[in-house]
Amino acid sequence: MASPAPLEIVDSEVSVARVLASVVADSDRRRTVRGVASQSARFRQSELRSRLLRERVFEDATRLLGRLKRRGLLLETPEGRGDKIYQVPYPEELRRLLLDEVARTEVVEPSPLQPVPDEPAEIRSMDSEFLEHLRDVLRYRLDATVEFGRTFTVETLSRYLRELFGDALYFDSLISLLQQYALADVPLVAPTNRTTGATGFHLALFGPPGTGKTFSIDDLVRGNPRTGVPPHGLPGRNRYCGGITPAQFLRVGASYTGRTFNFIVPEFNDWFKYRGMVEPLKLVMEQREVKWETTFGTVGPYTFRSFFSVNYNVRTAGAQDYWTTIADPNFAALEDRMLLRFHPMTRDRFRAVEASAERLELGELDFALAGPIRDHLTLVHAIETGHPLVAGKFRARAVKLERGLYDTLRDVSERALKTTSFPKFSPRLKSRAVRLAAAASLLTYFGSSGPAPLSIGSTEADFARRFYEEEIRAREGRHGRAAS
Repeated sequence: MASPAPLEIVDSEVSVARVLASVVADSDRRRTVRGVASQSARFRQSELRSRLLRERVFEDATRLLGRLKRRGLLLETPEGRGDKIYQVPYPEELRRLLLDEVARTEVVEPSPLQPVPDEPAEIRSMDSEFLEHLRDVLRYRLDATVEFGRTFTVETLSRYLRELFGDALYFDSLISLLQQYALADVPLVAPTNRTTGATGFHLALFGPPGTGKTFSIDDLVRGNPRTGVPPHGLPGRNRYCGGITPAQFLRVGASYTGRTFNFIVPEFNDWFKYRGMVEPLKLVMEQREVKWETTFGTVGPYTFRSFFSVNYNVRTAGAQDYWTTIADPNFAALEDRMLLRFHPMTRDRFRAVEASAERLELGELDFALAGPIRDHLTLVHAIETGHPLVAGKFRARAVKLERGLYDTLRDVSERALKTTSFPKFSPRLKSRAVRLAAAASLLTYFGSSGPAPLSIGSTEADFARRFYEEEIRAREGRHGRAAS
């Protein structure tokens, strides 16, 4: 049986659903003789009513029964006459679905007053880490970093990552590192010379467990000494959020007002075990004023200027179809505000992950460019954010947008629209692709001189086109939420 969509029961139906799950379990046991099912599971309406009265549940079960009938989870048999008889085609699946829905609605609202880390101290520590690395670059490796940057492009970075991880895996690591460059939130300048956006974006990698999501957004960025992976990302600008609840994060976020960091959330699913988290997180992702009011108190208002890189698990079917395991039906609104990468566990990907893990454990991966890339990234970030240590030496440069890139991306969306009358992808995806191309152009900062804005070249445009095509395919494979 395919995983059914959630029932999305309301509070008044919780008690009914719990009793119905018990009745379904009893009907399943009655049909089993010596471990063998002798007939279909079934129960009478009078049995359900009697059980509801015994449990002192007085809500009407009619609407819930009607939804289950429409979805084929209950079948009303004709022989019931005055006392309806319901047949249960999948008793164990229905029982589990009902109990999962009950558990979801009964999760206690997280208190915004629960303890949080000492965030000002955390920020001071991260600032010190960034400052120390920047000083080392300026004092000991400035000429080498500038020289490295003269020929550094997204093609160079792609080649390095492809040699490390292979064709099946490198693209995700590439996007993760480009997000690090994008954190400078460099202005995007239209042909009319108006600023119409900035490079920063939220990144989400999703798929079944074991497909390399955490490695791309965390190990490669912050490094992992236990496995010998050196850091490639920005020093002191990535806040790891493992073990932090969403309520704690919303309080922590107030400490980052006016600052730009990247928040790494390794298990995004866990943030949605509580009701009502989508709306405040949507405000956070849109960088609007956040004010979260609960029965325990109020958090905010404050404005969040940072970004996320997250991963979360989904259930898959084949190479493209997937069902999110996050219960909140509004989660798609958050997905629409992130740059998505779908990780299906295909045969090729399994072999690639297996081979990469073997080479890592055997010490065969040569991270020769980790240091130069991190130095280049740190210097470009400092320049583009106007850090005082480089303000007199280098000048921040915007990224110039051109009509040609938009025409290329429109061709991609038009081809996709020809295959369906009801697209599942949003027009926002094109903006994500544009930001990705703009982030890739930041790698060429030292490749040209002068204060003129950086241009998005053909290599960057082709990279954005490929991403746009793959993300459209990923969105078209979405099928809502799977039952646990």
